[in-house]
Amino acid sequence: MSSEESDVIFLEYVVKALVDNPSDVKVKRDVDEMGVLVTLDVNKDDMGKVIGRSGNTAKAIRTLLRIVGMKNNARVNLKINEPEGGSRSGSDSANSIDQAMEDLKS
Repeated sequence: MSSEESDVIFLEYVVKALVDNPSDVKVKRDVDEMGVLVTLDVNKDDMGKVIGRSGNTAKAIRTLLRIVGMKNNARVNLKINEPEGGSRSGSDSANSIDQAMEDLKS
């Protein structure tokens, strides 16, 4: 495994272990002068699991990705794309967050 692939393999492994729809997990890696940008797409029903309470799961994943990147002398950032059909506009965003939290509790 090359150092260029380790961040993608790591992210796919962690996220697929968290979600109910692992086949919908897509990871894209772009490199520019600012460093590495890893973009994550997941099923809309799994967004709450990837973000976590108060964004804690996403923060933890970002921290671990940065550590993997440092090992390979790369600055790695994570962008989580809003899934198709996701509702994150205006007052709907508060409702969707509340719904995601309820889904996590059950």
